[in-house]
Amino acid sequence: MGNGFGEKLRAERLERGLTQAELGKDLYSPSYISLLETGRREPTAEVIEELARRLELAPKALEEWSQPISVTDAEYVLAGLYARQAWDLRDYSLAASHAATAARIALDGKNTSAWWNMTYMQAECLLKSDQFDECQQIVERLVNHPMARESAGLGVRARQMLATIYHRKGQLSVAADHALTAVKLAETLPKGSIIIIGAYRALIAALAESGRLDEAWQYCQIMSSQVDENSMSQLAGEVAWVIGNVAFIRHDYTEGVKHHERAAKLLSPANDIELWARFNKASATVRLSAGIVEPETLSAIERAELAFSIVSGTKGDELEVAFIRARWLYLTGDIVAAVEKLREIHAGREALAKHTSGEVSLLLGKSLKASGELDEALVHLEEARKAFATAGAQDRVQQALDAILEIKLAQKRAAAASKAS
Repeated sequence: MGNGFGEKLRAERLERGLTQAELGKDLYSPSYISLLETGRREPTAEVIEELARRLELAPKALEEWSQPISVTDAEYVLAGLYARQAWDLRDYSLAASHAATAARIALDGKNTSAWWNMTYMQAECLLKSDQFDECQQIVERLVNHPMARESAGLGVRARQMLATIYHRKGQLSVAADHALTAVKLAETLPKGSIIIIGAYRALIAALAESGRLDEAWQYCQIMSSQVDENSMSQLAGEVAWVIGNVAFIRHDYTEGVKHHERAAKLLSPANDIELWARFNKASATVRLSAGIVEPETLSAIERAELAFSIVSGTKGDELEVAFIRARWLYLTGDIVAAVEKLREIHAGREALAKHTSGEVSLLLGKSLKASGELDEALVHLEEARKAFATAGAQDRVQQALDAILEIKLAQKRAAAASKAS
């Protein structure tokens, strides 16, 4: 059939704001829809008829998409297959290169939807590789492209990714603005769409980490209304995960534990080991932030460490998981081991988002203070203050200032006592 069918199927799906899972629903798996879209499976007449019904198209329209493959089409298909193969192997730099090649071929062939698909994939790969500046340039092109204005689904996905980039760069207020735009665009999409949930998640994360907890909690309630008993378990699990995060940050530990226990039941490592890794990392992080030093917290840390050892996350992932372990050491009173681990993480902090880098400096400063190394503690606490100020996290700025003030007051008292003696 050629790749015309797969590309147009993907374009029609994205136009409607549907994920592969939502299009396949109870009949076709996401992997099967992916195989159709990449040209690695030929649809039967029955499949064409059912997909046409779900997309509200005439079956004849889908059949007409099937055109013989030209030399250019074959080159595009090959580049796209290489990109997806590298993605499956988590070689995101290589996947980005192949996706860029496929996008150029599509552009030369005036296939706008194919260009969009592969350009978006290139951006996803760059984001996975922590190449934020290059990723941002590409996504801004997508945001301003006519396709993003004509299709709510595409517009939401592009805005959400832009919000994620700014979040990872530590510019939380800008991230929240882009995520809010994505949420507003998503109002025209079907209720409960994974794309809508993604937009809410980006908004809630930016609001919560910048200290705007009341707003974050309000959007949690709105997001919760998007899922019901008919929603996919993984989607419901992700929603419970996010709500639990915000509950922990708001010091509502009962709600936090309740939602994270629900998420743990709904999310399966067999379905998505990387998602499972990120959930356990997030759960451990918010539990430790709340000062919950219990066996379940340690279990979450160990699950995150194990899962990331399997999926081979980015350098940023590696440092974040190490930081969680350092927090555990600090809270359980092993200050010497905490300082040692925090020094290692601090040395590579350029791979972390600004606000996360600030958290590393803050905890290192507190640990050094606890071990009596006050001058060095002040240096790292000032680093933390600057990082939080850049990220727009004012509540964390105050925490750093409070710790600085405590040390300076202690030093003044010590100096006065020394003079008196």
